[in-house]
Amino acid sequence: MNDAPVAAARRLVAGLLAEPFGRVAPSVYETARLVVLAPWLSGHAARVRFLVERQHPDGTWGMPGGYALVPTLSAVEALAAVRRGDVPSWGTRADLASAVDRGTRALKLLLDGRTPLPDTPAIELIVPALAERLALLTPFDRTRLAALRERIADGRPVPPKARHFLEVLGDGPAQDGIVGASPAATAARLSPAGADFLRTLTARHGGPVPCPTPIPAFETAWVLSWIARSGMPVEVPPALLDSLAAGLGPTGIATGPGLPTDADTTAVTLYALSRLGRPPDRDALWHYRTAHGFCTWPGEDGFSVSTNAHVLEALGRRSGESAALTQVLVGRQLPDGSWQDRWHASPYYATVSCALALESAGRGPAVAAALRRATEWVRATQRADGSWGRFTATAEETAYALHLLARRPGPVDDALRRGTAFLRAAVDHPRPTLWYGKELYLPESIVEAAILSALFITREL
Repeated sequence: MNDAPVAAARRLVAGLLAEPFGRVAPSVYETARLVVLAPWLSGHAARVRFLVERQHPDGTWGMPGGYALVPTLSAVEALAAVRRGDVPSWGTRADLASAVDRGTRALKLLLDGRTPLPDTPAIELIVPALAERLALLTPFDRTRLAALRERIADGRPVPPKARHFLEVLGDGPAQDGIVGASPAATAARLSPAGADFLRTLTARHGGPVPCPTPIPAFETAWVLSWIARSGMPVEVPPALLDSLAAGLGPTGIATGPGLPTDADTTAVTLYALSRLGRPPDRDALWHYRTAHGFCTWPGEDGFSVSTNAHVLEALGRRSGESAALTQVLVGRQLPDGSWQDRWHASPYYATVSCALALESAGRGPAVAAALRRATEWVRATQRADGSWGRFTATAEETAYALHLLARRPGPVDDALRRGTAFLRAAVDHPRPTLWYGKELYLPESIVEAAILSALFITREL
């Protein structure tokens, strides 16, 4: 038996206590906002260099297609501001001019109406806010952006979720400490405590910054849920379980400081605590119940199948809600057998979330048929090298596929063997950003937990 995944998982869990900010990869969008909002902050030149070096040959930043719009807007606007300065903080004016010109051409193509744009959080606010600074037209109605800016100008409160993107909502009073789990929002509403947070964060990452951060509950809950689900022999420090349990309130738990509580993080937290011997009260989830399932937070614009899948797992088969939630998830399955979600760019994440929930808490012929269709879709979309991935082969998406296939009854098939071989070889390969935030981001510890637990459950192959 290969013990490497278990040893790595033990180090990962120990790191959850040692890394209170969490492990999230640096963000192009967020780093560019700090270039504009906090040029005084140490690491400014490193942030400019990071932006220039992360530009793709086609002039964009970030992931392909419409996912490139938000990071490219942020980077171009920031580098244009640096270029206008008296002395470039990194590189030459020619370097900056080339990056800005190529980025601007790419933006015009992304905004020509032919590129589908994703439903990433606040895209309808971020894009027009940044595009106006570059004199670019966008397909977005500015009504909501104008309304939120007016509320701030009048001294009225904005919805709690809006704190995450205050950097595009105009000037406002300082807010103490970390604002909206966002370095950019913190810089836009800077307080002495917020400045200390930014100095600490930039020192940890050498200049560039991640987002969202810090995310202690989100990261801990997801990591522990993958480990618990797989049965890995990893001892979880009581302090981690104590921190999750202590964070639960009447409406659940928040992803991180400055963010409102939400059903997704709450459900995964409840599931992890239950699997690890700390069964909690589940009443907080009823705060998110709607006529059509569960919302991620009250007033959510849209519907998340992964949130509802996680709620189903947290409530369990014995809950009176299990039949209704099962029907919701089965009804949301796409004709090809997959699911797609608004919190992750990959259908493999949504599909494994729904399949695992239906397998553990669903029942009946409709569930069996849905699981069969999902399994067939996963097998049909395997790449020639044994991997899975929406844009390209990835260890993360291959891990999700293996979690689904390894739990299906019947003999081990070739798809499972080839996928396992790919994952073992790709465990240390670079990982793309696939999780929905202001731009796509990479929660490194969570993805690592999914990969390690997949390697563990396929260790005998």
